[in-house]
Amino acid sequence: MKKISLILIMIVTCLSSYAQSSFKEDVDVLQSVYGKSKSDLVKQYMNLSDTQSVAFTKVYDDYETARKALGQSKFQLINDYASNYATLTDEKADELAKGTLKNHLAYEKLYCKTYSKAKKAVGAINAAKFIQLEIYLQTIIRAEILESIPFIGELDKSKIQ
Repeated sequence: MKKISLILIMIVTCLSSYAQSSFKEDVDVLQSVYGKSKSDLVKQYMNLSDTQSVAFTKVYDDYETARKALGQSKFQLINDYASNYATLTDEKADELAKGTLKNHLAYEKLYCKTYSKAKKAVGAINAAKFIQLEIYLQTIIRAEILESIPFIGELDKSKIQ
């Protein structure tokens, strides 16, 4: 678990250092940092037999394709929020909130779908291990994102004080 923590700290550090880059760079960096190195992390953590690994690879590849698409949608929402932060209207806030909630629900549905497929491929314990790790990684990334974006009205308060 210490190795996983160290790798996760490196991922979060990389994400933090790129927080000010453009939208396209954010997506590219996130996917490159969270792609191959994540794959290695998952393989190490899952510790599957050769037979299980072959069965799990298809499930994992399908999951990653869907997760990356959801990640791009999430970063488009963040970029849209940043672009409209200073002039946020009720309509735009509603659009962004609904988009964010829809994105969160899509992640949850993806976890359920992937768990079912992984359970058939490698058993319930290994499927649960993967989902647990994935939710952990996504929680860290979500926390990092939330730390880097101001709350609605937050910048206005700093002007007053």
